[in-house]
Amino acid sequence: MNRKIVWVCLFAIAFALVESAVVVYLRALYYPGGFAFPLKPMSDTHRIVELARESATIIMLVAVGAVNGTDTWEQFSYFMIAFGVWDIFYYCWLKVFLNWPRSILDPDILFLLPLPWIGPVLVPVLVSLLMIAAGIRIIRSIERTGHFHPPTMAVVLSSLASFLLLYTFMFDLNATIRFQPPHPYPYVLMIFSFLLYVVAFILAFRSRGHATRRI
Repeated sequence: MNRKIVWVCLFAIAFALVESAVVVYLRALYYPGGFAFPLKPMSDTHRIVELARESATIIMLVAVGAVNGTDTWEQFSYFMIAFGVWDIFYYCWLKVFLNWPRSILDPDILFLLPLPWIGPVLVPVLVSLLMIAAGIRIIRSIERTGHFHPPTMAVVLSSLASFLLLYTFMFDLNATIRFQPPHPYPYVLMIFSFLLYVVAFILAFRSRGHATRRI
């Protein structure tokens, strides 16, 4: 398991470099003076290519989980680890190449599917850390007991938290679709989402019925 996690992390770090290199070229093309809001419209060709690239990115990260896990939860856990490490090192490489972000509160265009996402760098990094921690914890639970079965409430709360967090990224359509300056990020809703994640995490691993011991 430890060897798998190491290899998954190495893949994610290298993949993050590739992703950040693409962004370096895009920013040189569209933001030669440095990235800043409001966003600048992309050409139709570049927009289609970017949507295809981001779709391929998710497929690759899902594939990493699929080939390393033996059941659905373990596969999802390796996906979360790969995604989290990839996202964090994406910003690390941008810092190396462009000395950006200047601050963890700098706003960024995070993703384009199904609608453009925007938010401060801090938030995806925190989400990524949470994904890595949850993924490792689930994998270790499966290694010890053979299965992972979180209670329904934990799944409901984590799903609600994810929905609210996605809303904080995609609610500002004026900034993403109409190319206007962004509204202030809703940190209160973000904090509430993280509290739901924490409660779901506690429920998932304190419940006696979340796993069945291997015979």
